[in-house]
Parts: sequence; C-alpha cells; structure tokens
Amino acid sequence: MSNKLSLFNKSLSLTCLGICLLVALPARSADGPGPFEVAETIHIGGKGGFDYVTVDSQGKRLYIPRGTHTQILDLTTGKLVGDIPGQQANHGVALNRQVGRGFISDGPGYVVIFDLKTNAVLGKVQVARGADGIINDRGSKRIFVACGSSGSLTPIPIDVDPTNGKADPAIELGGKPEYLACDGQGRVFVNLEDKDQVAVVDSKALKVLDKWSIAPGGTPVGMQIDPEHHRLFVGCREPQKLIILNTEDGHVLGDLPIGVGCDAVKADQGDIFASCRDGSLTVGRETSPGKFEVLQTVKTRPGAKTMALDHATHSIYLPTAEFGEETDRRGRRKAKPDSFMIVVVRPVQK
Repeated sequence: MSNKLSLFNKSLSLTCLGICLLVALPARSADGPGPFEVAETIHIGGKGGFDYVTVDSQGKRLYIPRGTHTQILDLTTGKLVGDIPGQQANHGVALNRQVGRGFISDGPGYVVIFDLKTNAVLGKVQVARGADGIINDRGSKRIFVACGSSGSLTPIPIDVDPTNGKADPAIELGGKPEYLACDGQGRVFVNLEDKDQVAVVDSKALKVLDKWSIAPGGTPVGMQIDPEHHRLFVGCREPQKLIILNTEDGHVLGDLPIGVGCDAVKADQGDIFASCRDGSLTVGRETSPGKFEVLQTVKTRPGAKTMALDHATHSIYLPTAEFGEETDRRGRRKAKPDSFMIVVVRPVQK
C-alpha cells in the first residue's frame, strides 16, 4: 500500500479562532491515561485477508475488503448485513451518494462498482495494475485509484457506464503510489512510497503539479488531509514518523514518533491518529500553532494497521486477526483461520 496535509495565508478571523482552540486544548502525557480507549472488539471470522476499511456514517455501515469479497457490517448491531462477491485481490472502497454507488479497488487492475442500496454488483471498469488506495473526490466528480504496480493514478468519472464505460487516461506519477487524499478544491495528494515524496495532482486537468519531499520521514504510506487548516498528515515507516505538511506550499511543519508498520492516518476534531502493525494507535495534536505533540498511544492489537473513522460518533474501526507462528513469504505471521475481528476505539466516556 503506498504514498500521502498553513494556517497563516487565509482570513485573520479563521486564524485567530484556530489559535484560540489550539491553545485551549493542552497536551496530555503520552504514557498516562488518555482520551481514547479500546471500547469493544467485534469478532467476524470468515475467510479472507483485510486491508482498508471504509465508514458510511450516514448509512451506519462499515465496508470491509476481504480479498475476494467485501463484507458490510452494521455499526448499530455489530452484525454483517451484506457481502459483495466477485473480486480477486481487493484493497479499498470509495462511496459516492450522489450517484448511489460504491467502488472497490481490485489489485489485478479493476474497480468493481456496486449499488449502495442493494449491494448488487453493477459491473467493473478496467484500470492500471496494482489498484490499491481509492478515494471519492467531490471537487472533480471522480474516483481516484492509486495503482502501485504501474506507478500511476487512475481517474474514473462517478457516472461511468459500469458495463461498457472506461476510466480516464492514467496519470503517470514517476513513483509507486500508496494512499491518497483530496482537498475537494481541485487537488489530489498521493504518497510515492519509493520516492519519499508526495505528488500533487490537478484533479480536473489530470496532471501532476508538483512533488514534495517528506524528509525527515521516509516510505510514506498512510495519509489524511485537514483542508480547513491546510494540513496534510503522512504516516511513514522508515523512519517511523508522522509528517505534517502545509498543503499550500508543501513545507514540513513538524513530525511525531509513531509505531512500527503504519498503514493509515486519520484526523478528527483536531486529533491526529496513526495506526500501526505493532498494535499501536498514536494520537497527536497541534497544541499551539506549529507545535505538535503525542497525546496518547492506545494499545490495540497486533496487525491493526489500517482504520476507518466515523466523524459522527468519533469511533475508530481497526481490522485485524489473531496470528499464529506460521509465516508467509514476507516473513509475517499468518492469521489464524476464522479469527478476523474489528477493534473499536472510542473517546473515553466521562
């Protein structure tokens, strides 16, 4: 999975408001009790791996790619309510309520399109090989897919004919893309995992505008944007850092230490989250303008490297499984059969 947020260039009123809010929220000790906790674990089981999960806050659903199929979890009941078949090596799901469709990235080079109401598969569109991270960009009315094997970004119109339609021409990135984010105003940011860079793409003209270094970070994977405050958050593996960039000019504003094997980054109400394979969820915050601190490190479970965040309930959903001693070709421990689960982290109830 592969590469992905200036306060002072907009209106004075927004800047002052942001400063007041930041100052009013003091840092907490990273080692002491924090504002978040593991609230529950939902055991799902079944066959298949797992990668990026996606929350539908309005529909109260969690979409879970499992390799060859995509499960749908009702967040109210904790029960499975759907299972979309027909994938080979899926990675992520993007949702667009305007057209009532979901889009599943499938590694061999496809995006499977399904109906959000019925979960019926409508068809699929061919994209470049290595289809991985996938997002919905409201600004351009396109779905963007990071295709790692081909070093490109593929745009798909949200209203594409799912049976005979085609994606827009792929955008060559000059590096291996992993995850991505959009500002809704015409730019898509893409992590280039093998170049230690973020590519900036014009989502309407469909061309690369710039490439930004993420030093002192390296091997960027997880990404999240805060468009209101012009922040881009990038989770890195080598070294293990969360990098904060200014989305207006790309300069690095700060960095925070995180765990081993980061694969996802999210942001909510000023908090920044980085989930890692070692079973840690780092919680950070900009405690004063330009100063970033770790507030807490939540112990989740080994393997919980990706996540989805529900902005309506402020709950975080992390997929993982129980792991045995047997290893795969990369030397990672294999998941035990029927042990798949979702770890739920929520704000501590006072």
